[in-house]
Amino acid sequence: MILALESSCDETAVAVFDPARGLVGEWVHSQIALHERHGGVVPDLATREHLRHFAPLLERAQAAVPFDAITQVAVTNGPGLAACLAIGVAAAKALALQWRVPLVGVNHLRGHVWSPFIRLHADAPAEFGDRLAALLPHLGLIVSGGNTLLFAVDRARQVTVLSTTRDDAAGEALDKGAKLLGLSYPGGPLIEKLAATGRADAYDFPRGIGRRDELDFSFSGLKTSLRYLIEKLSPEEVVARRSDLCASYQQAVVDALVRKTRAALRQGEGDYRSLGLSGGVANNRTLRAALEREAQRSQIPFFAAQPQHTGDNAGMIAFAAWADSAGTDAAGMKLTVEPSATIGETVKR
Repeated sequence: MILALESSCDETAVAVFDPARGLVGEWVHSQIALHERHGGVVPDLATREHLRHFAPLLERAQAAVPFDAITQVAVTNGPGLAACLAIGVAAAKALALQWRVPLVGVNHLRGHVWSPFIRLHADAPAEFGDRLAALLPHLGLIVSGGNTLLFAVDRARQVTVLSTTRDDAAGEALDKGAKLLGLSYPGGPLIEKLAATGRADAYDFPRGIGRRDELDFSFSGLKTSLRYLIEKLSPEEVVARRSDLCASYQQAVVDALVRKTRAALRQGEGDYRSLGLSGGVANNRTLRAALEREAQRSQIPFFAAQPQHTGDNAGMIAFAAWADSAGTDAAGMKLTVEPSATIGETVKR
């Protein structure tokens, strides 16, 4: 039984994972309402909230799962906000010392790597190893406010980064675009809501790096293009055309993500046996549908993280500590925070 803590940014989270049953409990305190008033995450406030809410969450967890059954503690130790990470690591060390159980650090991004497979395990825990083996090598896309990257998981479960963003992450581009359009934080879901009633072909926004064989992402030019367009419109025109602007802007983000994923599948020459999507922006229905179509074209199964496992959550940390044990940091009481940690070897194709 693994108890996991997550505090990399603005969500305080606790989860318990049983390899024989799956996730037996998840508890989260969201700080969205707090940071919304400031237009984005304020690190000092986020740190304070983690201090306030880990103890109540652990009390709720203990009421549901006897802590004497815990055999390992896992905690996110990077990447993320340094002070926020430090709160989680300190709490995890205290629990591991009290219970005299091993402590491991889990890379937050590797949690996202494995999150699409949580449901696969829950459906048939005893068969997970064999079912996963049939889906490797796996191509995955992580799309969040701070990260956008393509990665591969080989048959030995080794993670290799194929590409990242050269500037803004996709989620960051959506949030910044929303701010330009006068929408509140977090902007991505609001853009998606307005886009549902707009025309995706109303405006022609750039799709990032154009070379077919280039896998890296770029979204700063997209944001700049929107800013220049808005400057040419009156405030009344921006409001009147907001749905079309949101739909076209969102479509540009989705097209860029799908085009690079398609290129990675093509470069894999049919070797990939599954496609995955994770991270906060994975909740975007337009993106999910587009990537599912790409998987169908390649005749491979598509796995998207469940909504509760797309953002910052301890469920994926607990699961990754078990499924990706070779990728965990077993430093124990010497565990340190790694605010700028990466998830594995980077190979440019």
